[in-house]
Amino acid sequence: KGESFPKMRNSLVLDAAMGKPQSVVPVWVMRQAGRYLPEYHTVRNKAGDFFTLCQTPSMAAEVTLQPIDRFNLDASIVFSDILVIPQALGMEVVMVPGKGPSFPDPLNSPDDLDRLKKSSEVHVKESLAYTLDTMTLVRKQLDGRVTLIGFCGAPWTLMAYMIEGEGSKTFAKAKSWLYKHPKESHKLLQTISDVIVEFLVEQARHGAQMLMLFDSWAQILTPQAYQEFCLPYSVQIEKRVKETLSKDEGFEYVPPMILFAKGAHFSMEQILAQTSFEVIALDWETDVSYVHQLCKKLNRKVCLQGNLDPCVLYGDKETIRAHTKQMIQDFHDPHGNVTHIANLG
Repeated sequence: KGESFPKMRNSLVLDAAMGKPQSVVPVWVMRQAGRYLPEYHTVRNKAGDFFTLCQTPSMAAEVTLQPIDRFNLDASIVFSDILVIPQALGMEVVMVPGKGPSFPDPLNSPDDLDRLKKSSEVHVKESLAYTLDTMTLVRKQLDGRVTLIGFCGAPWTLMAYMIEGEGSKTFAKAKSWLYKHPKESHKLLQTISDVIVEFLVEQARHGAQMLMLFDSWAQILTPQAYQEFCLPYSVQIEKRVKETLSKDEGFEYVPPMILFAKGAHFSMEQILAQTSFEVIALDWETDVSYVHQLCKKLNRKVCLQGNLDPCVLYGDKETIRAHTKQMIQDFHDPHGNVTHIANLG
């Protein structure tokens, strides 16, 4: 974009993602910006509505920086929401207090796909300009203190919300599409993927130094369904984003990418073998030693991120400290082929 950003003073997360030798394990926390912080509520109340907060760069930037100002973290993740992409595709999404995201008019049948904009009609530099502006603002205001991460929801996870209309334990309505309407499901997943690619590329151009793909509902699929409806799109998105950015002038490096396929440990070997994501984020149900074995088997040099159970935070300080130390030990690779970014699972 031609922006001149401050020089980095702490690149620990970026270095770990790039596989550089580690003297310390860097840490950031998913959901580190948000409602557990009292200062967040001050800004949130001023905004009046969750998506108004996301769509107001000055406020979103302030919220993004709050945990960095308060804690000794090594990365910042832009304050936004995965559901801005369905909004960009023309769907209404509202945040219902005490309930979460809700689609007043979800996709009920394949005929409803005609209601969506075509990916070629979604111009993210316009429709999602607020997140891009927030990214640039945060990158400047960070002043090189930590690495800045941009993100998107993955295609299946977004599709699940767009059809189900709200959060669900099973997403049975969305899953049924995979078996009743596989052709239309792939069409929808491809449309979402096209927008994700453009959005991630623009996030990098506007200051994101790493890019994360959240597949929050990978866990509800069978291994076969994950192989057909999830993994190919993650592979495609990574490849297209990196190919596009590698042709851009002005980048010192193509931003490393993180894949978090929550609950998809059943397909961890395929994820490691078929993708080139520099960072694979693990949830708390994943056996880290098993992942280390796979990395060795596949000769896969990678950075692993995670994976403390968030509920550990309900323990006292000694309990939290003990579990964190154990996590650090479990992730450590004496051969240096696997680096680690500490995070929740």
